[in-house]
Amino acid sequence: MTNPFRPITVLFAVVISLTACGTSNPPSDGAGDADGRVFFIELGPDATGQMASAMVQARPKDTIQFDCGYYELETGLSLANTENVLVKGCGMDETILSFKNSTSQEGILASNVRGITVKDLTVLDTPGDGIKLKGVNHGTLSHVRTMWSSGFHTDDEDLITADNYADKIHIACTEPPRNEFAASPDYQVSVAAGRYGVYPVESENILVDHAESIGASDAGIYVGQTDNAIIQNSRAAYNVFAFEIENVRSGEFIDNLAECNTAGFLVYDLDGITRYGKATRVHGNVARNNNVYNFAEPGTLVSDVPQGIGLMTLGYDKIEIFNNTITDHDTAGIVHTSYEVLGEPGDRRLDMYSETVNIYGNTFENNGNSLPLPDLQAIISSGGDQITSVFPMLIGLKNLAGGGRYAGAHIVWDGYLDDYDPECPYPVDANGDPIPQDEQGKPISGNQYPNPACRYNAYKFDDQGERILPDWWSSCIAADNSFSDDSLTYANFHGLDGLEAVFLLLGGDIGNLLSVAGIQEILGGVANFPSDFDMTPHDCPTQYGKAMEHLDAVVIPPFEPSGSVDPAPTAEEIARLCGASVGSGQINAAAYAVNCPSLDQYHLFADPEDPRSAPNGRGIPYVLNSKLFTDYSTKHRVLFLPDGQKAHYRDTADGVNTAIMFPVGTIIAKTFAFVDETAGTETPAETRLLIKRVRNDGHAYWDGLEYIWTQQDGHWSAHLALEGGSTAASWDYTDVDSGVRHTGSTQEYLFPNGSQCITCHSNNDVETGTAPIGPKPRNLNRVYESESPIDSGQAHHAVAGFNQVAYWCQNGYMDNCPEDRTVDAETHVATAVEHLPIFNVPGDSGYAAGSPEDVEARARAYLEVNCAHCHNPQGQASNTGMYLDWHREVNGVYGICKGPTATGTEGRGGRAYDIHPGDASDSIVPYRVGPDATTIAARMPPLARSVVHTEGYDLLVDWIDNVVDDSYEDADACSGGGFFAYRAAYGK
Repeated sequence: MTNPFRPITVLFAVVISLTACGTSNPPSDGAGDADGRVFFIELGPDATGQMASAMVQARPKDTIQFDCGYYELETGLSLANTENVLVKGCGMDETILSFKNSTSQEGILASNVRGITVKDLTVLDTPGDGIKLKGVNHGTLSHVRTMWSSGFHTDDEDLITADNYADKIHIACTEPPRNEFAASPDYQVSVAAGRYGVYPVESENILVDHAESIGASDAGIYVGQTDNAIIQNSRAAYNVFAFEIENVRSGEFIDNLAECNTAGFLVYDLDGITRYGKATRVHGNVARNNNVYNFAEPGTLVSDVPQGIGLMTLGYDKIEIFNNTITDHDTAGIVHTSYEVLGEPGDRRLDMYSETVNIYGNTFENNGNSLPLPDLQAIISSGGDQITSVFPMLIGLKNLAGGGRYAGAHIVWDGYLDDYDPECPYPVDANGDPIPQDEQGKPISGNQYPNPACRYNAYKFDDQGERILPDWWSSCIAADNSFSDDSLTYANFHGLDGLEAVFLLLGGDIGNLLSVAGIQEILGGVANFPSDFDMTPHDCPTQYGKAMEHLDAVVIPPFEPSGSVDPAPTAEEIARLCGASVGSGQINAAAYAVNCPSLDQYHLFADPEDPRSAPNGRGIPYVLNSKLFTDYSTKHRVLFLPDGQKAHYRDTADGVNTAIMFPVGTIIAKTFAFVDETAGTETPAETRLLIKRVRNDGHAYWDGLEYIWTQQDGHWSAHLALEGGSTAASWDYTDVDSGVRHTGSTQEYLFPNGSQCITCHSNNDVETGTAPIGPKPRNLNRVYESESPIDSGQAHHAVAGFNQVAYWCQNGYMDNCPEDRTVDAETHVATAVEHLPIFNVPGDSGYAAGSPEDVEARARAYLEVNCAHCHNPQGQASNTGMYLDWHREVNGVYGICKGPTATGTEGRGGRAYDIHPGDASDSIVPYRVGPDATTIAARMPPLARSVVHTEGYDLLVDWIDNVVDDSYEDADACSGGGFFAYRAAYGK
């Protein structure tokens, strides 16, 4: 048959190495599958392909092993939906994995994995996080290092290379830079470095042992939203925060070293995310000389942390701090503070105060004796965003006013506790039922529950409304702590009390704070301003008759394999199934069970050289209302159902992420092509398959396969490329929906590897694996019309011109259909079925074209399809606390006045909130999809695009600037209390 499309000369310069079986590095025979396979990644230009092939094939007991030496890898190592896998090198000084040219944010990412160990290697110069574990149960990181080259992405970058890594990876701590103009002989920090070095999040049973992190622009070793975590024998230097435990239930810091960071240890709860933590033990650690200036970009919580702190706690209950050594910090040894100082969040599920902090047996030396002056230049250049550099001076002034000296202290407390609120009811879920509580009556909450109208705190008080002491007291400070005489021992600086009066007396000029002598004269006349130094209220045995109870040590139970991951099929089985003889017009249905080396072996299309041709078997093409943007490619989607079986209708009533249920044996093919409308050509670049398979134990799951189209000797074919790749592409065509002409090109069109497919397609509340995202009734509820302006065989299928939901139901493709499938004659929409509008067709929402309701509905449709597959409570971005599924209210959880959680410096671009009502220029969401987000770490979505989707970006800007206003729920959170209030009043 004559090929229906003409090749465009040098359109596709595919930069991958393909073989018949889809891997350039078969595993060694070794001991066989019973003991696991070893995928050995050799040094050299093929390393990226070998690694990518290994990671998508990894099964239980398999090992991905790197040689000794320096690797330059073009993508990250990503593992998903597997278990009991080992990734290892020769040693953290011997195996260096450089990701300086990577197209992935993370160096190593494990997602939804049971049992993973990473050991004996260094991860270097990642665009985003170093090593990230997301949704991992039983993860061990042992003898690993994450780091960024000194001066990363600055003019003074001292790049670590294959020639110098032996000398450059060891970073001493001798002289930390106390301001951005100071040079350190050891290392130059950089705001351009990645966010987190070691980053387990939303996981459980995590062990970090003998790890090191250097240079992170947020936190070196950071464990968040996790149950059961131990971080021990590790070192962090030249990060903003060295070690963080955030929203963790049962954590432990043991025998770690934090030196030459902005601050040492942080134990806190962050607002607006999946869970709130409690119970962390901090013992045997050393925090010394953490005095690096805060180099995080202004606007995040970590940028609000003053330099020179050994340990800080914020909004987190039950912390046991014992047998630590905390020395040589310019501001304080321990800072015990609350959100009353940093700013009251709009999330009222969060307890703003740290209580039940038990401090004993520690050694404190030389803390608080060199308070850093406010960084006036940073305050001015940031428009007031960096006003928190005033914090150390505030403590010093309050201590001076209280009769001490201008200094910090070994321990400082803001003095804030909440009062009993008898009118605040116990929080309830969306059905009005009480949410769970712990053994002390504290709500076990998270952003899955509605934001209550008040902060419930009755569990802290007895029947007479008196605080239960010492159980819900701020802290007990035992007599066996050792405090050196060179520093103030303790100061209650009474938070922000009196600060407003000071500002007023200074005429609202923050610059006047630089003159200690000048403002000392006014302090005596300011009520409530002075600190007090009486530590007696923290002598719990004397004051309250007992000390606080000790916390149980964290215990990680032994890993037990599930046995639910099947061994890989044999080469003989693959050859037999893929090479089977198939009748004309039929698909090779039996081959669904294996990954065929060539796409044509599945017999999906009438013309094996044209994936746009008519489908074989029961194949039916379909289109979506709003689509994931993929560099202006056109898409040809075809559903292949097994003979005699039907899809099962499901909609939002079954779950917001729920797609239509398909039977085992279903194949969904999606071909991405590029159109040159002037030339009348359309050239397929890739075809992705989603195949529903079944394990030996009967459990169904989805696999995602990547096939890349190439031309040889005048013939086109698509071959399996599990390792992915990239190509150049160009386009010139008119959008069939909007009528807008799109013309452009890219040198970086991405072919995803198998693990990258899982990143978007895997959620905790959908079927296992790469489950379909698009085929939901709300997104199928439209007439079928090919999205390409170029004619094809699929464009003439019998479904053409019909509403797709109605057609599937009426022609035996789907059961459980709604009884009312009436289709509007004008819009071709089934009126009783959910409907997501076409984002770039004004009025398709059903509202008046261009009205506020129409703009919002279309903007939300765009965000649902392009972002919500990760940004939902069960998705890969669940830890961010920003959810964009279409059914929810537009409030703080949707991003209204919500500060960033895990964006990093590049990911927020200087913006303060995910969505700032009326101000798209200060909103992170349009920034990340727009023209200013030019790096891997900044762009969203992270995989699907290399160019800007102008129509989508313009729609989001229009919505935020002209529709979203201060009437939206949680819009008041854009101006919190604490330092943020002073910033608003005096800094801008």
